[in-house]
Amino acid sequence: MDKYYKEWTEKKIDKTTGLIKTYPDGTPKTRVITPSMGKLKELQKLIKKNILDSIIFPEYIQGGVKGRSNITNAKLHQGKKYKFTTDLKDFFPRISNKQVNKVFIDLGYSQHCAHFLTKLCTYKGHLPQGIPVSTHIANLAFLPTDKLIIHLLSVNKITYSRFVDDITISSQSDFQSTLQQVLNTIKSGGFSISYRKTSYAGIEMITGIRVFNNNIDAPKKIKEAAKLEIDKDIKPYTRYLEAIQRTNNPKK
Repeated sequence: MDKYYKEWTEKKIDKTTGLIKTYPDGTPKTRVITPSMGKLKELQKLIKKNILDSIIFPEYIQGGVKGRSNITNAKLHQGKKYKFTTDLKDFFPRISNKQVNKVFIDLGYSQHCAHFLTKLCTYKGHLPQGIPVSTHIANLAFLPTDKLIIHLLSVNKITYSRFVDDITISSQSDFQSTLQQVLNTIKSGGFSISYRKTSYAGIEMITGIRVFNNNIDAPKKIKEAAKLEIDKDIKPYTRYLEAIQRTNNPKK
């Protein structure tokens, strides 16, 4: 089935500076893009529609779930004094075909069915990013780790959420002493942390949204882009800005 995938390598771009990301020695950071196509992509769409779309995920899983977004994810952490954010490094490639097989077994499929569903949803031994089923399967593969983290945080009033590979934890009280246990739990699940994207304290930006005590807002670059759309028929940045600001004025 490998012939039903395209594969290429692209350089990673820093969203803030617009420059190519590099390692300390100056080597550009890259990611492998492997979208599916043709009959395989159609089969993956059917798997998503008939199997994965019906799954109800907990509220703390915000990415790839209908009705939830980076905006609703950020809103969960509004008004919290202490915030921790981190990124799961190489999230999709680290999910092996064995983990994908376990996802289907846990959903109640026989080993025979799970084997073929796994073959249809993996590429070169792992879950590829960008295919129709990738986010749903990734959410299910990480769910056991989510639950362990939730259990760790349940003794205190600490809010946890995950938007695909972005993890955010927040509270009105200092919870720094708990973080090493959280990181150890993630590692024990076979996943890795991007320490460059790990922060703790009074963080303002969460999944691309500015989060304050009483409201959330779009970053400056979104507002500037929206201003340039005044005379345009299609206004994606304006709609995005309005969607963010609308959360601050809910209907009574």
